[in-house]
Parts: sequence; C-alpha cells; structure tokens
Amino acid sequence: MTSTRKQPPSLLPSHRLKTWRLSYFHFAILCVLSTLLCVCTAQSDSSAPVIQLRLAGEKRKHYEGRVEVFYNGEWGTVCDDDFSIYAAQVVCRELGFIDAVSWVPSAKFGKGEGRIWLDNVHCSGGEKSLAQCESNGFGVSDCKHSEDVGVVCNQKRIPGFKFIRNQVEDVRIRATYSHRKRVPITEGFLEVKDGGKWRQICNKEWTEMNSRVTCGMYGFPGEKPFNPRPYKLLAKRRKKNYWGFSVNCTGNEADLSDCKLGREIQLKGNDTCSKGMPVVVSCLPGRAFAPSVSIGFSKAYRVEQPLVRLRGGAMIGEGRVEVLKNGEWGTVCDDNWNIRAATVVCRELGFGSAKEALTGARLGQGIGPVHMNEVECSGFEKSLTECYFNRDSLGCSHEEDAAVRCNVPAMGFRNRLRLGGGRNPYEGRVEVLAERNGSLVWGAVCSDSWGTMEAMVVCRQLGLGFASHAFQETWYWQGDSSADSVVMSGVRCSGTELTLDQCLHHGKHVDCPRGGGRFAAGVSCTQTAPDLVLNAQVVEQTTYLEDRPMYALQCAHEEHCLATSANKADSSSYRRLLRFSSQIHNNGQSDFRPRAAHHSWIWHECHRHYHSMEVFTHYDLLSLNGTKVAEGHKASFCLEDTQCDEGIQKRYECANFGAQGITVGCWDTYRHDIDCQWIDITDVKPGDYILQVVINPNYEVAESDYTNNIMKCRSRYDGHRIWTYNCHIGGSLSSETEETFPGLLTNQLSHR
Repeated sequence: MTSTRKQPPSLLPSHRLKTWRLSYFHFAILCVLSTLLCVCTAQSDSSAPVIQLRLAGEKRKHYEGRVEVFYNGEWGTVCDDDFSIYAAQVVCRELGFIDAVSWVPSAKFGKGEGRIWLDNVHCSGGEKSLAQCESNGFGVSDCKHSEDVGVVCNQKRIPGFKFIRNQVEDVRIRATYSHRKRVPITEGFLEVKDGGKWRQICNKEWTEMNSRVTCGMYGFPGEKPFNPRPYKLLAKRRKKNYWGFSVNCTGNEADLSDCKLGREIQLKGNDTCSKGMPVVVSCLPGRAFAPSVSIGFSKAYRVEQPLVRLRGGAMIGEGRVEVLKNGEWGTVCDDNWNIRAATVVCRELGFGSAKEALTGARLGQGIGPVHMNEVECSGFEKSLTECYFNRDSLGCSHEEDAAVRCNVPAMGFRNRLRLGGGRNPYEGRVEVLAERNGSLVWGAVCSDSWGTMEAMVVCRQLGLGFASHAFQETWYWQGDSSADSVVMSGVRCSGTELTLDQCLHHGKHVDCPRGGGRFAAGVSCTQTAPDLVLNAQVVEQTTYLEDRPMYALQCAHEEHCLATSANKADSSSYRRLLRFSSQIHNNGQSDFRPRAAHHSWIWHECHRHYHSMEVFTHYDLLSLNGTKVAEGHKASFCLEDTQCDEGIQKRYECANFGAQGITVGCWDTYRHDIDCQWIDITDVKPGDYILQVVINPNYEVAESDYTNNIMKCRSRYDGHRIWTYNCHIGGSLSSETEETFPGLLTNQLSHR
C-alpha cells in the first residue's frame, strides 16, 4: 500500500459538482434508465476475467457512488491507491455513461463490505473494462474499506448503450387488466428486457423487499397484496421466457440499480421456474394519484395535518423539505443529507423512492427555523421525523436547506396537453385533447380569465417547470389550424391542480365570446422562478402611528393611498396613518422582474417617478372576523436591490431610469417614511385587529411559491397608540394556528 495519495483531479470545479441539476430532458431519460440494473458484464478478451460493476453507497445521484465489482460470485470494492481519472473513465463508460467527471478517495460514499477485489489499479483510459487495467490481481490488496474509491460520472448516457450479457436493457410492469382512465398502472407481471426480448423473472427467490423497491422507482410509496389466482391461470396459458438471474434488494434502495444482482438461476429448458411462476408486482398509489373512492382505494385515506411537506419545486414530487415542529414549519440542514433520507420523505408524501437528494438550497431558501440537522435514516421509517437527527442546528443557515426529487407515477398527463406554434418547447398556444361528438380532438383554450395560476398548472402538467407568462392573445404563434376551435372555457385554477382539466371550467358547453385563433390562451414556461418573502420581524418592529395634514398628502391622495373619506376632507384636516417598513427578500432561483417593459411603465407627475407595477402590495386592516376595516396599496415605483447577502452583487437600481428588479439573495426595502407606505386608519375605532400584507397580490409576476406572499400580525389600537405582535408569514404555522388568524389563507389571494 503506497503511503502517498494523489488528489483526485476533476473535469469541473468542485462547487459546480454540487450544483448540478437534471434538465427536464435528462429527467425523462432518467425515468427509464434509472430502472435498469446498473451493473455490467464485461468480457474484453480471453485473458480478462468476467466482472460486473455498480455504483453503491451513500450517494445523492444515480451517476455517482462507491465503485463495487462482482467477481467470482461476490461483490467487493476497489482501493483508492494509484486510482486515477483514467480508471474513473473506464468505470463510467463500462456502466454506460459517456465519461467521468471526477473520482474521490477515502470512502467518501461510505465504507463497503466484503472483499477488496482490486488495488493499485492503473488504466490508460482506453480499456473497455476495469478488468483489463493493470492491478495487483483480484483479491490481492493490503487496503482497508476506509480507502474505498468512488467516482462521479457524467450523467449523460452513451447513445444506444446496451447492458451486455445477461443484463437488462429495460424494466416494466406489464398490466394484465385494463384500468380506468387516468389511473396509473399499479399491478402486473414484472418483465425485464434482455437481448432485445422481454423476459419474466422467476418468483422463487423474489421478496417483498424487491417489490417495495420496484414500486418505489415507478413512483409508488409501497407494495400491496394482490390476488394471485388469475395470474397463475394466465401463467399456465402464456409462453414463458425467464430471465436467468435473481435480484436481492434490502428494501431501502432508491431503485433496482442499487440492489445486488443475485445468483444465476438454473432454468430447465430456460422456460420453467420449478413450481414457481413469473413475478407479479402490485403497488399502492399515493394519495394524490389514488383512484376515486368508487374504485376502492381512497377510502383508507384521511386528511390530516402533515408533518413534512415540499415547497419551491417546479415539478410534481420535488421541493425543499420542510418539517412541522411545535406548530411552526422549518427546514432541514443538508449536512449528511443522502438518497436514503430523501426516499423516506418521498414515500411519506405518497411518492416513490427519491431520484435525487439535493443540497445547498438548490430549490430555494426557506424561512423560519432549521428544525433538523445531520439526519440519519434506516430507510424504513414512516416519517422523516422518526429518523435520528442532531437537534443542534447551530451553524446551519437557509443556504444549506435540503431538498428532494421523487419518482412519481406515469399518469399520462402530458398526452392530453400540448403547446403549439412557439419558438421553443417552453412556449406556445395551449391546446388540449377533448372529446367532441364521440371522438378525441385537439382544440384551443379560451383566454377569458386566463392568468398566471392557469399557466402554472399548464407548465407543471407538461413538466416544463414554472409559468413565466400567461398570454391572452397568441396571434404571433401559429399553432395547428385544425386546433383553432375552442374546446375549453371558463378555466379557473387555484394553482395546486395536477392537470388543467382538474381546474374549474365550463365543461362541454363552451362559452367564449372572443373565440379561439388569435385570442386563444398561451403560456411561456421556465425552469426557475423568483420567490418573494416579506420580513415579518421588520414590520413588527417598525409599526407606529402618524397624524399627517391633508395638505401634505396631495400626491398620495392622487395615487389613491388614502381612505375614501379623504375625498371630502378639508385640506387643513389630519389623517391618521399606520406606518411600517417593508423588507422584501427574493429567496427563489431567479430574479424578480416587473412583467411590463420600460416603454409601458406609467409616469406619475406628482411624485415624478415611473410605476413598473401599478399594484405591488396590498395593505389591509381586518377585524377579528375577517372583515376589512381599512386598506392601502403600494405601487412598485422602484424595485431595486437595497442590500444583498454576502458575496452577491446588486444588479438593479432605479436611478436614471435603470433596470428594476430584485436579485436572488437580495432584498428591497420600502422605508416607513415614504409615501403610501401606510394604511389610513382615520375612520377606525379602537379595538383588536389583524394587519395583513400581501405581496404581488395579482400574481402579475410568476413565483415558485405564493403561500409565503401573505403576512399577518395581531394589532391592538386604543385610539392613541397601536401595538403589533405575533407577525408571521403565510404557511409558516400549523393549519390549526393559522385558522386563528382571519383573512386570506395561504393560496387564497382573491384578486379576481
């Protein structure tokens, strides 16, 4: 064993490795390829032994992990002595990836078990198999498992790559019976594709743990019992073509590629299974994907306050992990965050296993406390809250918020919706597949009442991320002329729906006075979005009353910042103003920019400035039963970066008609002493009230999360002074606590 160690070279900077993300295209490819048994058999020449490779250990992604070798019927590891980027390239290409990004020594992906098969490996990079590289020989090593080597591969697959000799090219659950429309395929024979042919797996050594992993990679949280009788009858009538290997899963693997390949099964004539039958897998769908009660699944589900949730994700089944503790939602620090803990989260929320465990606030920063740190899960916990964790989160910030991407069932959502005429796949006229006169036809969507919430649902359904814009005219996008007729109208979405047809709409009786064609609804989508959050503590600390004469409020009066009673007020009278500062942070993944371009901004002569957004915030004072007793609003005359987190440069400044916006990691402060930064409470009687602030109330700019756009405070007014306390952001407290604060609930910004 050599005493010196080389630092693993990398083809990309280390900070880039941590911030990789799957594009939607690679996500789609991964949905198929991640189901493969990621092991390969190599027979390079007559002298090289037959081996199989896999990436194992405490990994976050399917294309990284501890290098393990299957040789002589046993899995073992590779020592990091003399290992190089050239050896990593051989490993990655042997596993079907186009190249290696880096290699890592000293058991970064955890210590392996069993034999250390290879030591002092020397590769030129051109070998077809690791078995062709020079080494001490199989089993000749003086290393310990603390020296197990790992690799990070380029996530792209070799085009046309096939797993060779006795390995599978694809996996599927072949449904035996027809199911109702829009229900995932949840049960059927499990088949693997080997040598271009689909083959069954003998169930002699199949276990519940294998079924659990299979269901997980298809987007289901677990397996369920099934009636074997009809399958036995079918198996007797159907020609059999069995695969020659067994599979050995522990049950907490993210997908079958993490399971061990079992022994070779001796099949009589390669078509029988010796008193056995083909494997049948039956999966339990999660709540969001379960069929209706009439089919029989949903009866077991009971709506209750969840302990874990996802926020800020663009796709179904992804987001920042948040945990409810002592009635308050908080985040999870990414220290030790791995695929096993992520899978516990995914299954808990009704999805399958995790595709990726994300670190470094990749899906945006949360707010509030960091509840969990250094999480360690066995993989079989019912909830993330059952896993061991360090309760001391000192040193963790929201820059380290953990997130997940989960496997979700293939529901066929994208087959019923498309975008037509756009310049790229992320934009176009919305066209839906609808039934008309007994046949399915493509048609347009009426743009009346079409807005950001509806666009958000479309982009999510198509797997294109967030909505960037919602369009009510699409004359510049020439879609399919056969789809010009409107087949859906009156669409109203809350933004949480999985598909557009789950939104409220007129049904078969279309009502669209403007018609389709140039007035059909359209969208543009984006993979990232901003997320504005108001600093509740700043509001609570800066609230005060000011009595101001009407003659000093003429500009504010012109901009409708005073109560209606001010219209008849004498210029020498006074208005009582509830003032406070607003500090608005962008915690998302892209900059917040006004929707309107420079040329369409509105000039206000009195204040002598432009408004880039005519309504940026709503300020309301509510009674304890939710009735509005006073209101105010703030136009966005200047969206700029007042301050930024350390290391982030300001990009937006209003001076000299400059570009407006809020950079990710920066915040814009509206001080308490500027015009319209108040609520006119001149006519309000003493009592207890709720102060409510809503950012971006008309959804004019798309965000990754609207639930945190609302802030509420308790307020007590005695006619002379006002006290503001218990300020909090919408969605930051438990549902029971939130119900004690009247007014808008999260995701209920009633602007239309």
